[in-house]
Amino acid sequence: MDHLQQAFSVQFTYTVFFTKQLFDKANSLLVDFFKQQSNDETRKKLLFVIDSGVIEAHPNLQSAIHTYFGQHADFIELIPDLLIIPGGETAKNEPVFVEKIVDAVDKYGIDRHSYVVAIGGGSILDLVGYAAAISHRGIRHVRIPTTVLSQNDSGVGVKNGVNYRGKKNFLGTFVPPVAVFNDSSFLATLDDRDWRSGISEAIKVALIKDARFFDWIEANAQALAARDAVAMDYLIHRCAQMHLHHISGGDPFEMGSSRPLDFGHWSAHKLEQLTNFELRHGEAVAIGIAMDSLYSQQLGWLTAVDTNRILATLRTLGFSLYQPMLDANDSAGVLKGLAEFREHLGGQLTIMLLEDIGKGVEVHEMNPDLVRQAIATLKEQEQQAQLV
Repeated sequence: MDHLQQAFSVQFTYTVFFTKQLFDKANSLLVDFFKQQSNDETRKKLLFVIDSGVIEAHPNLQSAIHTYFGQHADFIELIPDLLIIPGGETAKNEPVFVEKIVDAVDKYGIDRHSYVVAIGGGSILDLVGYAAAISHRGIRHVRIPTTVLSQNDSGVGVKNGVNYRGKKNFLGTFVPPVAVFNDSSFLATLDDRDWRSGISEAIKVALIKDARFFDWIEANAQALAARDAVAMDYLIHRCAQMHLHHISGGDPFEMGSSRPLDFGHWSAHKLEQLTNFELRHGEAVAIGIAMDSLYSQQLGWLTAVDTNRILATLRTLGFSLYQPMLDANDSAGVLKGLAEFREHLGGQLTIMLLEDIGKGVEVHEMNPDLVRQAIATLKEQEQQAQLV
């Protein structure tokens, strides 16, 4: 049979910048980036979408953005209507916010030579990246993450998405940002839960890839819990570095059935939903890490000593490792997360477990009884801790 065959590759390049006070008039990093992107005389349009929580914590941010770009109106056209959207999972659960961004793209003539700039936590970045990707088949987007979780993990990756039909990230795209700007000054206003939450993603990547990094987190857990800025800066930089290295050397668009960077996530995603997203993503991941570490110990792979090191580090950081929805209805709810995890990629179920600290190993089945046993252990330990 006669046929035609096509093959081509597309190279993606983007930089993660680390800075402080990004919109200070004396900080030229952001405007220099846009100058370097200009390859013609056309003024570049910028549409900003900002997390409402960031606005509440930084009430002068909008005026600072207007002042910052007002100095460069000769080559940048800032859309004066800065879109403010509620952060957290609300942003990803309500389709109206996708429509709001798409409407702004249409209203202000944002095209493929323009930029949509997102400022906020991971949910806002996911939402804006998705809306930008589906508008005009792809508008360039810039991420300015404002939480630990988004600066060290989700904000530096290539995924965008929204929740749909009760399923996390059911609609989404793989489209890298053109740049990421990590401004550490945003972290100072985080509440303790959001400060802590993002640390779980660093523990995750350390446990599956870098034992020395886990040793460092373990040694600095108290400092991190006490909001030591120097320790947090190192944690974010190292975690982001490892995340980028994985993307460049692995399966960035998840064409296979494996998601190694989602260690601890099969139960975490489901637990978020079961708690109506009262749990932060990072809090749910901490529980998922604890469960899968105990499961790995039950298989005889992880020693009791190393398992206890992991659980103790999580608790030192302030994480609670048990949530009542874990064993509701004989754990039927959380176990459903296994099927949904497999369904999200298709193919066979692939779960990352631990053969050792710093060494992940993939399995293709999980024993529900062993999962329940891990949950029971976490529940018992939680009850004992409350009695002390």
